[in-house]
Amino acid sequence: MGLLDNINQQDYYQGQEFGDYQFVSLNDIITQFQIMYTGEDKLIPKAKRADIAFHAQRALAELSFDTFKCIKSQQIDLPPSLVMPLPIDYVNYTKLSWVDSAGIKRPLYSTKYTSNPFQVNQDSDKDYEFFSGGYSLLTNGDFSDGSNGWLGPGAYAVGTGTGGNSFVSVANNVLTFSHQQHLNDSGDLFSTAHYRSQAIDVTFVDRINLSADGTAANSVSGEHYPGTIRIGIATQVGNNNVGIGTSNFNFPHWIDGDYIEWFGTGALGAGVQSLENIDVSGYDEVYVVVISFATPMITSTQTVAAINSIDDISVVNPDFTNDLNAEPGNELNSSTWNAYKANAPSENSIDDYRYEQHWLNPNERYGLDPQHAQINGSFFIDDRLGRIHFSSNINGKTVILDYISDGLGTDAEMQVPKLAEDAMYKQILYDVLSTRSNIGGSRLAFHKREKFAAVRKAKLRLSNIKLEELTQILRGQSKIIKH
Repeated sequence: MGLLDNINQQDYYQGQEFGDYQFVSLNDIITQFQIMYTGEDKLIPKAKRADIAFHAQRALAELSFDTFKCIKSQQIDLPPSLVMPLPIDYVNYTKLSWVDSAGIKRPLYSTKYTSNPFQVNQDSDKDYEFFSGGYSLLTNGDFSDGSNGWLGPGAYAVGTGTGGNSFVSVANNVLTFSHQQHLNDSGDLFSTAHYRSQAIDVTFVDRINLSADGTAANSVSGEHYPGTIRIGIATQVGNNNVGIGTSNFNFPHWIDGDYIEWFGTGALGAGVQSLENIDVSGYDEVYVVVISFATPMITSTQTVAAINSIDDISVVNPDFTNDLNAEPGNELNSSTWNAYKANAPSENSIDDYRYEQHWLNPNERYGLDPQHAQINGSFFIDDRLGRIHFSSNINGKTVILDYISDGLGTDAEMQVPKLAEDAMYKQILYDVLSTRSNIGGSRLAFHKREKFAAVRKAKLRLSNIKLEELTQILRGQSKIIKH
């Protein structure tokens, strides 16, 4: 406690924790409460430390709202998204502002004329649309729009040579891979492996189901071995070879190392296969990757191409139910918010209230709303997603959020001003006694009055009224204002 913890003045001034003496930790409050109030012949004969700790945290939270100095500040450079997440210990805001080049805070004002609502999913007739079996996260999974949405240029040589006449195409709404082995000028035998991929957004998705209809080429004697085609969900894609090993054609980025495969000989050479409950909860974006190859023979140049194909690829979020759902892709940003942030507010171009449009009716500017008579910008808070949204003229500026915290952060943050220490003890005492069945009403009322008196005294102490500052303010009120 205080200077009794063997910290001398040299240690203090050469350290970094200045001003800590004005606070007492919550842990010390609990320990000292036990010493003063619990035990034989005390107000509380017996109490568990866990019970006292619970009521101490509740007292700290309640007193933080309107008694303690519980205002915190957080500063960020606003990104192009015009969104700031609420702090982890946020309860309410007191002020939002941006900082100009001179370091002066320019206040921002909350707007009540827009929001970021939950955008309900609707079909083409504007009726509510429900996904009892989930909805697809994939674009052009049936290849009805050719190869649109699928990326993966070039081919990767498998073997000791390079090049070749293998190709990838979409024929009759089916993605087709052609593999033909060749001998190059040096007599080296080679073939090719191909891939196609598509990125999908899984920000609000915990698991997905994957299915596809594939066909792998059967082996042809003296020409090629059976073809292989694989599809899976990957965490990343690389360059043209996407990490396919030349010996085993392995792709190192499959989630959980799992994928679907068709091999040209046997029962799994063709047909629909699926992979369910792929865990993507740890990712914001993953990739659907299709890999196709056919191992070349080692005897001669291939004249018959190995043809692998795949169609009807589906990636479904199975967690969408018959409940009302958000429109896919608009879980974060509704069309209302998109329109608001894309608009250039009028205050962007009007920085002088002598602007002629303001004086169309001289001396008759009735009904001016002060919250709009400023050029600083505006914001609104989306409590559903826990984000602050700003107008477009704040983009790139330094934004400061002053907010109220309940004080229940880290151990170092859970501190009580010494001017309010007695209020904490009285609050804990009343809360502990109020939960017991053997406490009379008159005794409880007495401790309740003590609590209110201690809290009122703490408010006066923490109000931080300085006589000289108050005098200066009163002197300012006496100035003569010329009209």
